Amino acid sequence: MTERAEALANKLDQANNEAIAAAGGCSDEQWGKTCADEGWTVAVTAHHIAAGYAPLTALIQGLASGADLPAFTMEQIDQGNGEHATQFANVSQRETVDLLERGGSAAVAAIRGFSDEQLDRSAVVLQGAPEMTTEQVVENVVIASTTGHLASIKKTI
Repeated sequence: MTERAEALANKLDQANNEAIAAAGGCSDEQWGKTCADEGWTVAVTAHHIAAGYAPLTALIQGLASGADLPAFTMEQIDQGNGEHATQFANVSQRETVDLLERGGSAAVAAIRGFSDEQLDRSAVVLQGAPEMTTEQVVENVVIASTTGHLASIKKTI
């Protein structure tokens, strides 16, 4: 474990713990309110954070290991987000909190295990965008997505 990896892991762990507290502390009324930033309910927004951990963890692990990665398009990401919002429109609070706990823990553990060399590996992960290092994807995608959606949830509830 390196200092950089530990700092990133701690940052995500803190954000995820705040997401767990926010999602777990919602009343039924708050759970159904719409977050203005996303246009999704608090339920869908919290579940979006939680459901994103598995594919994002796979992405950063692949990037860190030097695997060939498919570059995604924004259209693919937007389509997937729309499908998720429809599929999980009635997701339960307990299911979401459980997924935040499991997915967040797995992401934090993966990040904590990266070497500096792995954090510095780079590839194109979004078509039309420059290469990003593993560290940049962790900071600007994984952590930023969690904190951004969490801020929207907090603003709504």
